Amino acid sequence: MRRLVSLIAGLFLLAAPASAVEPGEALNDPALEARARAMSSELRCLVCQNQSIDDSQAPLAKDLRLLVRERIAAGDGDDAVRAYLVARYGDFILLKPPFKAETLLLWTTPFAVLALGALALAISARRRRGEAEPALVPLSPEEERRLAKAMGRGGK
Repeated sequence: MRRLVSLIAGLFLLAAPASAVEPGEALNDPALEARARAMSSELRCLVCQNQSIDDSQAPLAKDLRLLVRERIAAGDGDDAVRAYLVARYGDFILLKPPFKAETLLLWTTPFAVLALGALALAISARRRRGEAEPALVPLSPEEERRLAKAMGRGGK
């Protein structure tokens, strides 16, 4: 049983995303390297777009990782490095862009799509209720006479 648990745990570790940071990129100071890794995990790869620069193998991501490390090694704080990158690449470089006028559409679009979907469902449900079977209207005496004649029951 222990072997099975060990095997499953090993498979989960293999499935974990590998870091793209190469050994030559790492800073010598572990504290500065930890800051650089934390910052790199918050920045979007401009090539891959759904990965952080910490996870991406793209050459641009490597350049950005090196740039982050250079700025940190030069003594810049996290906010200064982030501001430098945002000034250069825009808010798109942040995996979690700030809520402000320029990003309002980005933040509100998912809610608007959900609201429109709910509205469409409500309208569809209302139309279905309106399309219920029509009420049966009794035949007029003339229609009853014609029906009886057509069915061969004789008629007046």
